[in-house]
Amino acid sequence: MNDDAPIPGNASLVVCPDGPILVRGDFEVVTPSGEPVPRQRRTIALCRCGASAIKPYCDGTHKLINFRTETPAAPPRGKPAAAPAGPPEDSV
Repeated sequence: MNDDAPIPGNASLVVCPDGPILVRGDFEVVTPSGEPVPRQRRTIALCRCGASAIKPYCDGTHKLINFRTETPAAPPRGKPAAAPAGPPEDSV
């Protein structure tokens, strides 16, 4: 048996800050209709910014458009989150 052969279903995901999702291992990328999407490497980078010219793969455009993935700060414990801004309901 070949020790380098991938184990089916053995894949890992790495979410890169302000960048792509790296997928490593044995996996298949398919379209919504189930058609396989060709790939050349065992490790791929999937676009998260939406601006890649080679979607679903990353082409590095996230760096050019200054894509950021910071999440908003959570409200302090015991305090509810602020309501979204907008007109009062009775004014509509």
